[in-house]
Amino acid sequence: QVQLVESGGGLVQAGGSVRLSCAASGGTICISSMGWHRQAPGKERELVVVINSTGSTYYEDSVKGRFTISRDNAKNTAYLQMNSLKPEDTAVYYCTARTKYDANCHQDDYWGQGTQVTVSS
Repeated sequence: QVQLVESGGGLVQAGGSVRLSCAASGGTICISSMGWHRQAPGKERELVVVINSTGSTYYEDSVKGRFTISRDNAKNTAYLQMNSLKPEDTAVYYCTARTKYDANCHQDDYWGQGTQVTVSS
């Protein structure tokens, strides 16, 4: 089992920046990738970015060049630096983790409780 706790959300003006943190605990040795999803009002939850164990990343097109994910393996923590924020970025942001399948781990997906980011115009 993996537990994920997000922090850092809040209210920010358009053009501003916010940094989200995601602390993982439990079976962290089994984590292969971490990432962030978001859900805006009236919309389906969507992938924002993922990062694997070696640092390779994938970003959704609308956030490329503005958002940056990083991962501190020693602290079992992932971060999402969000710059040049737009009102369209307003959403609940969820930290996610995927565990690997091998002799000691089972593959599964885990979700944090979410943190609200509101961007005012």
